[in-house]
Amino acid sequence: MKIYIGHNREFDFLKDLYAPLKDSKLAIDHEFIFPHERTQDAYPSKNLFTNKGCDLVVAETSFPSTGLGIELGWADAFGIKIVCLVKEGVKISGSLKAITKEILVYKDSVDLVNKLSNYLSK
Repeated sequence: MKIYIGHNREFDFLKDLYAPLKDSKLAIDHEFIFPHERTQDAYPSKNLFTNKGCDLVVAETSFPSTGLGIELGWADAFGIKIVCLVKEGVKISGSLKAITKEILVYKDSVDLVNKLSNYLSK
């Protein structure tokens, strides 16, 4: 499965999101698209979603972000399934429930990988 990883850029996503996913078994079984792995420039996600260039969007939604909200709107409009990740104790935007019922609450990076693994194995 080809999975786009969406997130706010105002936290250490390289260490706290990308690294745990890359170092997990998930990286063997799935192809991850890390939009800001090499650059802070905008990734052409709208084109990716329009052309069905991914099967799933996994969004770390613990940190509010207009850009991420726009990406999630595009994914929803183009029929790409969305899973939201949220750090335990963080209140997320209620509008996320309009685009997905799949909201995975996690404690730390190990729990994040475990919860996503369990979801993807269904």
